[in-house]
Amino acid sequence: MKRLTAIVIALSMALMVLPAAGSAESGADTSLEDVKEKGTFILGLDDSFPPMGFRAENGDIVGFDIDTAREVASRLGVELVAQPIDWNSKEQELATGNIDCIWNGFTVTPEREEVMIFSEPYLRNAQVVVVRADSGIKTLADLAGKTVGVQAGSSAQEAIDDTEGFKDSLKEIIEFKENLTALMDLEIGGVDGVVMDLVVANYSIQTSGKDFTVLDETLTEEEYAIGFRKNDVALRDAVNSELEAMAADGTLAAISEEWFGSDITVVGK
Repeated sequence: MKRLTAIVIALSMALMVLPAAGSAESGADTSLEDVKEKGTFILGLDDSFPPMGFRAENGDIVGFDIDTAREVASRLGVELVAQPIDWNSKEQELATGNIDCIWNGFTVTPEREEVMIFSEPYLRNAQVVVVRADSGIKTLADLAGKTVGVQAGSSAQEAIDDTEGFKDSLKEIIEFKENLTALMDLEIGGVDGVVMDLVVANYSIQTSGKDFTVLDETLTEEEYAIGFRKNDVALRDAVNSELEAMAADGTLAAISEEWFGSDITVVGK
């Protein structure tokens, strides 16, 4: 009987200790350790978003964000894995652990800050409208009664909603899976304009040679940063530290000059 009582007491004490230990483990931030242990840093992206992250002709994923992330990963002692995702499901991909971050011309918004944490901004951007150069459209007001395209799930879509009076003035908004498809539709006259990131718009016009132009009026000003899970502070801070070091030693400027022709980064400035 005494032996049975001792066993019961021991089991009771073990059960009392287990929840506390579990809480401590679940509350610990091992995000940086986890990345280093597995040896890979998985970046989630829309792989049709030049010049930030996109497919080259040989199928490789390239871009400003890719080159920057690869350098960060190297300095952390791990390998970069660029993982294409459905941009509409990006928050779910991050939350479920399929990726370690969202790094792809990712705009900081209040809605996104509710479900994730961000690195410090590394580029400034704006949401603009791209139109055909011969369209006669010069201002946002000229788009009244017109049809515009936008990438589904993008900050451009939010900019349309947040710009007072703009959405209501339009005839129709057509959602596309990616900006490249939207611009193709613009070229053949399927839409009258495409709302998209200024950085991406300028690069697309310069490299494609298409007869497009960007309206001077912007819908919203914004910043690009890297999105992480809420609890992954250690990983976020480590990436921030490497970006700051890259800004200080000129590496970040060199990558920017390669893709944009000048240093347009804002880290440490």
